[in-house]
Amino acid sequence: MSLINTEIKPFKAEAFKQGKFESVSEADVKGKWAIFFFYPADFTFVCPTELEDLQSEYAALQSMGVEVFAVSTDTHFSHKAWHETSPAIGKIEYYMLGDPTGAITRNFDNMREDMGLADRGTFVVDPDGVIQVIEVTCEGVGRNAAELVRKVKAAQYVRANPGQVCPAKWEEGEETLAPSLELVGKI
Repeated sequence: MSLINTEIKPFKAEAFKQGKFESVSEADVKGKWAIFFFYPADFTFVCPTELEDLQSEYAALQSMGVEVFAVSTDTHFSHKAWHETSPAIGKIEYYMLGDPTGAITRNFDNMREDMGLADRGTFVVDPDGVIQVIEVTCEGVGRNAAELVRKVKAAQYVRANPGQVCPAKWEEGEETLAPSLELVGKI
């Protein structure tokens, strides 16, 4: 069953963010756009490239009212150690949630049970706590943060403009569509 258009489940986690530990729950997500960016593990190979790429778009996401929560089944202590030892991870300013029990990862149906690790999954959540975008890739395929920003802009546009939809490769400012009987078969 798809999680699209479902509300996120309650959670509580410890996070590492900008040199501090903070408690985070679903209440911290409500009322704003959020990205839950799951990755398999700290101190790995593709993960730091993705997290660094996401950091390169963090200011743009923040300007759009979006908060980022990176999540792995590591602890918040491990996130701190990785942040202090990796040049790529040392740049990160967004939340890094520890999920050692796997509760959050399972809430998003994103756990590889045989390994106890999160899949490489991205979930965009609207201000009502409803999942609007999901992307999951296999272990060896990294994600593109610029494309994620484009998807968030499209989701925000659709929310703000009921009756409008964004076609393939839509970029902010481009023409959208208003689905209707008259459009059927004309695209």
